[in-house]
Amino acid sequence: SAGRRTQLLKGLPATSTVEENSAAGVSVYNFNVTVSALASGVAVLPTIVNSNPLTEAFDIESKGGLEFRVITTGNPVLDYETMPKSFDLQIFVEDTTGRTDLNVLTIQVTDKNEHPVFRGNVAIQTVTIYVLERTPPERIYQVDAADPENAKLKYSLLPATVPFSIMKSGAIFSTKEFDYEKDPHCYFLNITVTDPDGLNSTKTVNINIININDERPYFTTKQRIYRIPEEQSPGTIVANITAKDPDDEDSPSRLFYSIQSSDTHFSINPATGVLQVTKRIDRDALPLRLHPNISLLVRVEDSLSSGHASEMEITVIVDDVNDNPPECNPSHFRKEVNENTAPGIFLVDLINYCKDNDVDPSNNQFSFTGLSGFGSNNFALESTVSGRVVMTGTLDLENTANPGADVYTLTVRVQDTAHPNYSSKYPFYISFDNMIYIYIRIKPVNEFSPVFRNLSYVFSVSEITKVGSSIGRVHAIDEDWPPNAITYSIVAGAGNRDYRNIFWISPTKGDMRILARLDYETTQKHIFTVQASDQEKSTTASVTVNVLEVNDEEPVCSPNFFSLQIPVDLAVGTNINGFRIECQDRDSDPRSFRYFINEGNENSHFIFSPSAGSNTSHLVLASRFDYESGLDTNWIYSLRVHITDDNLVSAKVKTTHLIKTGTVTLSIRVIPNPTTATTTTPGFTVVTKRENLYSPSAWYVPFVVTVGGVLLLGLLGYLGLLLLRRLRARGAPAGRAGRAPLINAPGKKKAKKEVVMTMTKINTVFDGEARDPVTGRMYEFNTRSGARRWKKSNEPLQPMLAMQVMSSATENSGQGVDRAEAPSKKEPSEKKKEMTAATKPAAKPQQ
Repeated sequence: SAGRRTQLLKGLPATSTVEENSAAGVSVYNFNVTVSALASGVAVLPTIVNSNPLTEAFDIESKGGLEFRVITTGNPVLDYETMPKSFDLQIFVEDTTGRTDLNVLTIQVTDKNEHPVFRGNVAIQTVTIYVLERTPPERIYQVDAADPENAKLKYSLLPATVPFSIMKSGAIFSTKEFDYEKDPHCYFLNITVTDPDGLNSTKTVNINIININDERPYFTTKQRIYRIPEEQSPGTIVANITAKDPDDEDSPSRLFYSIQSSDTHFSINPATGVLQVTKRIDRDALPLRLHPNISLLVRVEDSLSSGHASEMEITVIVDDVNDNPPECNPSHFRKEVNENTAPGIFLVDLINYCKDNDVDPSNNQFSFTGLSGFGSNNFALESTVSGRVVMTGTLDLENTANPGADVYTLTVRVQDTAHPNYSSKYPFYISFDNMIYIYIRIKPVNEFSPVFRNLSYVFSVSEITKVGSSIGRVHAIDEDWPPNAITYSIVAGAGNRDYRNIFWISPTKGDMRILARLDYETTQKHIFTVQASDQEKSTTASVTVNVLEVNDEEPVCSPNFFSLQIPVDLAVGTNINGFRIECQDRDSDPRSFRYFINEGNENSHFIFSPSAGSNTSHLVLASRFDYESGLDTNWIYSLRVHITDDNLVSAKVKTTHLIKTGTVTLSIRVIPNPTTATTTTPGFTVVTKRENLYSPSAWYVPFVVTVGGVLLLGLLGYLGLLLLRRLRARGAPAGRAGRAPLINAPGKKKAKKEVVMTMTKINTVFDGEARDPVTGRMYEFNTRSGARRWKKSNEPLQPMLAMQVMSSATENSGQGVDRAEAPSKKEPSEKKKEMTAATKPAAKPQQ
């Protein structure tokens, strides 16, 4: 049945052997597979399903049909010495009916004799050994080899003729002391190691003999003195120093050259011995200018350290060449000559400023030639050796025949007499001669004075011209060349009693400007003197400035502010308080004035008469006041009166004519008819206080007067308070002989009542003044309460203080006030204070 184990593997279990190091594919064991009659074949081919120990060194392959064999895989290669010596392989097979079989094949690994193996460096490469000459015989290298079977090995060396030997331990020894100059420089040794069965291995060892330094080098160059011209470029070869080292035989010597002296003009190639110029060699500079010979100590060594060396002294002589052009210091000369200098004057000796620095006299000679340049026809070289330059012509700057320049530029060529050789010192030198530049400045002489174009100047200027405006220009010329700078100034007549300088002139341009306002009415013409100066010479001219009249003055009226007071019932047509204004205008006819009230004339109550054509006009009441019907409500009129000077100007011209306006301010107060009403109430006494408040609009009341009034008011109040306390303390006084009572009560005498009296202070400020229409006298009044007083002569307007005690009966609020005293809501109402005292039984007055 399926899954049953049956003997399918024929020849197993079994044991087989295989040799170590067998290659891949070596057959180890053959076996067959037998299947049942019902099976059609093998379902699972024979397979190694396990091994002990585990390995992949074996595999199964088919030989055809049902024959199979076990082979080596070569991975890993079997090694008897390092790997297990026996392997048990479990082989599994299954046919198509499901029958299986599993058997074991035991494989034993057999040993095989192997070649010996070198170890260390000699096993992986050819070893090279270096041996110094003159070294005594000694061990120079150790060869190491091993046998896989741990057999004893034998070492041998070929060729046998070489001066080397190898010991049983593998140590290689030299057998002689080598001489590099006589013996071969290299040996090749074949080292062989052999096991007891005759198997061997061979490696090669190279031995090189190293030369040592045991000889002193010597110079082969015989020349000791060399000559070169100065200014040779760096890198120029001076000599080729050579030497030889006996240690090198016929091969090129490996020598090292150096210069032991401190001179830095030369250097030597350390490998080739070539002596070269390293820096500039100037024969004309110290110390070579005095000692042109340079000594060098050259050293040759066969080693940079602890070697053998030789030294040789050589001399280099430096020859002078004409490498310095003549030099002039300075090479630029600046001279000044007055334009009126006479011909023949000596300017400069160039030989005193030039030299040639070459050492050899044949190289330091030079000459001056080729005087040229702008204006050179006026100058000459007196000698080519001395280079003396002299002036031969005239240099007047104003002379049109001269070039007209104030500076002449001359050039003089200075050059070597001998053939120059500048390229060695100056590689980019183009010209073989130097140029000297002589700048001769012709110094102007001030020969002419400035001249104004006009002897006098006249300008017309409007009197309203703004300060700082230009009024004209003066101009002067100077015939000197180049033209001198001309400075303008005012030297006389440019001021008046108010201003030191009314006019200003530009110092450089001659432009004139006004510094103060011109006034035709004061001065119609200004005459002053201007001066033109070139710092040395000067000239003057007269300037007249005519001031043109313009209507620029405003009418000035007196008084320009006035306060008036009129009764409410003043008749129409009345000249108010006889007031009039008188006006003056410095530049207008008195008939040119017009008067009109510009502001504050409500209901046109006021006019001026006459309104035009006169310098005097009166203030007249034009219409009556009507406060009862409410037409008029304002009791104070602030009139702004304008006075213009255009009465004589036609309407057509007014649009362009300059019109000036004066202003007068009038303050008019209408005074109502005052009335006083007194009512009484039996049983108590009422003291009524009427208080006048200071109006902020009364700006003209001096602040100091106000402060003084407040302080005085405070003092009086304090005294009143003391008096009141004294009266209260004593009670109501009895009647005294010869003295009237303080308060008169109407009717018959009644029982005495205790009355409380209050003293009220009234701060009356008289802030206006007016003329009484009847008497013509001036009086002062308060604009709010209407209080009046006659004005004392020469007495300023000032506040008045009063103490008033009034006995009256109290009425309801708003009663007992006359309309004339409170004409409008704008006026402050009377402030009433009442004191109520308890009525006591009357007491008889004391007799």
